[in-house]
Amino acid sequence: MATDRDQKFPAQKQDTQPGKQNIMNPLPQTINPHYKPANKLQGKVALVTGGDSGIGKAVCYCFAREGASVAFTYVKGQEDQDKHNTIQMLQDAKTGDAEDPVAIAADVGFEVNCKWVIEQVVKVFGRIDVLVNNAAEQHLSNSMDDITESRLERVFRTNIFSHFYLSKYALKHMREGSTVINSTSVNAYAGNPAMLDYSATKGAIVTFTRSLALQLVEKGIRVNAVAPGPVWTPLQVSSLTEDEIKNLGSQVPMKRVAQPSEIAPSYVFLAAPDCASYFTGQVLHPNGGMIVNA
Repeated sequence: MATDRDQKFPAQKQDTQPGKQNIMNPLPQTINPHYKPANKLQGKVALVTGGDSGIGKAVCYCFAREGASVAFTYVKGQEDQDKHNTIQMLQDAKTGDAEDPVAIAADVGFEVNCKWVIEQVVKVFGRIDVLVNNAAEQHLSNSMDDITESRLERVFRTNIFSHFYLSKYALKHMREGSTVINSTSVNAYAGNPAMLDYSATKGAIVTFTRSLALQLVEKGIRVNAVAPGPVWTPLQVSSLTEDEIKNLGSQVPMKRVAQPSEIAPSYVFLAAPDCASYFTGQVLHPNGGMIVNA
């Protein structure tokens, strides 16, 4: 597992979002060979949005290793190869009594699509125990003048509207002991002047997490979030400049970017009732040492 403080990535740029993991150089590390599963999610059904690559893919892998039956969403056409690779990986990782993994093509920025995604998961697995709202997009901008109305709406649809819609319909099929985990970002706390709209959505996710947790506490459903720092994922190469890619992670105290395999265990912890039964409305911060006082 790469933990080199002096690591540098080759300059590279993908021109469309979502980015493709299968053409990144080097490939992100989805699997930590030293990870030791302990059946923490045995018999659970999990849905992970954006699970074909990046953090979502690593979360799917760890969930499968922990005994869960896993479904994930992806963007048809743009992410077909990453979806195929993830299905094969999950098929190999799943435990004996788990169901086969399911990939669902959907744009989760729209309510009708989110409702349909939940229906497909319930049709196959009968329920949802763990919902991970993870799909996101980000864009650079030097000033507010660069952010058009259509882009602002698009970023909010992908990054926060989807959390509302998927949670709304998933909760109809969740029982006491279930959990929702949202992917926010260190940018929600530290701010990022070059990602104003993205950072705003990540701040909204923090407040959404805290508020929904309070709304659902009487139902015994926990709601938490994870706020990663810089991570080597397709989101980076499809939005940052080549110079920024070469220096990715240098701004954090650990002086390096994280790999998705280093972030995924935070989601396992929050999903596992034996680990996080007293956690709700909270945010975990795997960010390389950045102090955010949250």
